[in-house]
Amino acid sequence: MNDIQLHRLDLNLLVTFEALMSEGSVAKAAERLNKTPSAISHALARLRDQLGDPLMVKVGGKMQPSPFALTLIDDVRPILRSIQRVVTPPQPFDPASSTRTFRIAVPAITALIAEVFARINDAAPGVSLEWVGLGPHLYSAVADERIDLALLGADKALPDGLMEQTMPTLQRYTYMRAGHPAAENWNRQAWLKWPHVVVGLSNAARQTVEERVARDGFERRIGAHLPEFSGVAPLLARTNMLGTSVPLFMADDVKTYGLIAKRPPLELPDIVFRFFWSARLAQDPANKWLRSIVIGAYETVHKRSVKSMRGAD
Repeated sequence: MNDIQLHRLDLNLLVTFEALMSEGSVAKAAERLNKTPSAISHALARLRDQLGDPLMVKVGGKMQPSPFALTLIDDVRPILRSIQRVVTPPQPFDPASSTRTFRIAVPAITALIAEVFARINDAAPGVSLEWVGLGPHLYSAVADERIDLALLGADKALPDGLMEQTMPTLQRYTYMRAGHPAAENWNRQAWLKWPHVVVGLSNAARQTVEERVARDGFERRIGAHLPEFSGVAPLLARTNMLGTSVPLFMADDVKTYGLIAKRPPLELPDIVFRFFWSARLAQDPANKWLRSIVIGAYETVHKRSVKSMRGAD
């Protein structure tokens, strides 16, 4: 868009465009913006003329966005949110009366989920929390405020537009059922002999382990691939598989399923996680409250899980 086009562009047209993209119909967009359908259609026609693209077309009786519209909306939404924040006076956040829904992208760690929801239930019974997956576009989703808070490994620099809090270093342990044959003579040969369960979520961490084993000319057996950590402990309890992970992910499961933990018989790198959020929300009262709840819960579960490892050999 050149300078002349930008000068001509009415901000309200972008508001209308966002409503159309969200609602998928002229009638619903009109209802949302408290305007007539003809006003929405007129605004869409003006925007089409200024941008030189149809933006939305009818396909089978439904409005479908053009490829350009799909690209444009990803830029328009954060811009509109930023403008809204600038022109709206800061509002205090009262957890006790709030009915807001927050979205966080954090590994599905059973003990952490329970701790987070318990704290929210006590402090903000009207607040809802959507626990979303760690998708391929997580960084941009957080930067654009589509996700309020996320947790990933701190193995590379964060993109611009994000802020972070690094968490304590985590050591790996190998878990197995009580009475496992490998426990009697725990060494590298035993670790390599028995099949391992791995979690698809931790591809980077798993690759690090495989690289370390391969460096010594070995390869561990993979007996099961699971989509998330919640299934690891029950599987270990009923099989002779081994699971190498950090105490945070196993937390209360060790006691619940009668598992034992051993230090891996080879040196494996530690893991460091970090929470991150949009830099634009650094001083936002609601996001600051959410961070205090989730990070506080993480710290509690981490301390409890580390304590449970005392005495592991």
